[in-house]
Amino acid sequence: MKVDKIYLDKLYNKYKNKNSSKDPIWFLHSLKSEKDVEATALISSAYAYGLIDVMNVLLNTFYKRINNKPYEFIINFNRENDLKYLNNLHYRFNNVNDLLSLIENIKNILIQFGSLQNLFLSNYSDSDENILNALKYFAKKLHDIKIKNTKAYYHLIPDVSKNSTCKRLNLFLRWMVRKDEIDLGIWSKSVSKSKLIIPVDTHVYQISRNLGLINRKSCDMKFAIELTNKLKEFDKGDPVKYDFALCHQDI
Repeated sequence: MKVDKIYLDKLYNKYKNKNSSKDPIWFLHSLKSEKDVEATALISSAYAYGLIDVMNVLLNTFYKRINNKPYEFIINFNRENDLKYLNNLHYRFNNVNDLLSLIENIKNILIQFGSLQNLFLSNYSDSDENILNALKYFAKKLHDIKIKNTKAYYHLIPDVSKNSTCKRLNLFLRWMVRKDEIDLGIWSKSVSKSKLIIPVDTHVYQISRNLGLINRKSCDMKFAIELTNKLKEFDKGDPVKYDFALCHQDI
């Protein structure tokens, strides 16, 4: 099948409305504070694997327990007093210790940098080909604290230097940088969407190969960058716009 811009734009327009999926991003649109959006987006994207209904139950349970105020909860987090809010929040490979590690890493970042955006911008440059350099440092800071089960935490927040596609970190960046009916774009004034790398999971891997967009067999960061560069042929300034549609088309 020959894929062209008309076909991809048709997919994009088909899936960009809220009722097209159960994607966790829709919850972000209900939040008023950008600080809450950042924290919620990072946690939600980290858990964006497996069955979406089960994942949404876990996330909704956690956010309900903390009154949908993740920034306030995280910045004031005290392990002795607040660990009770994480009780029984297990999801597939990840247990309470992994969520605890993530919360305490985010807290340290907020104290040191003021925001997740400031951390990302500390290593971001418009002269770079893409966001990979900034992403490496961003992920590294999310590994400063690891409370037991380190291997499982690396599944939650990958080591970018290991050459995985880093699907969920790139998903988080898509949510933060792009702005349309899907993505919130609260970082759009600071980070160019043309620098994003497409979040590649099994669905995007399969559909992009089936559509003949890319022939590479290894599902790794090189695959993600090669696919992103291919999509730039259809929209140079916003290649990652097609991610949501490609993912849900395969699902």
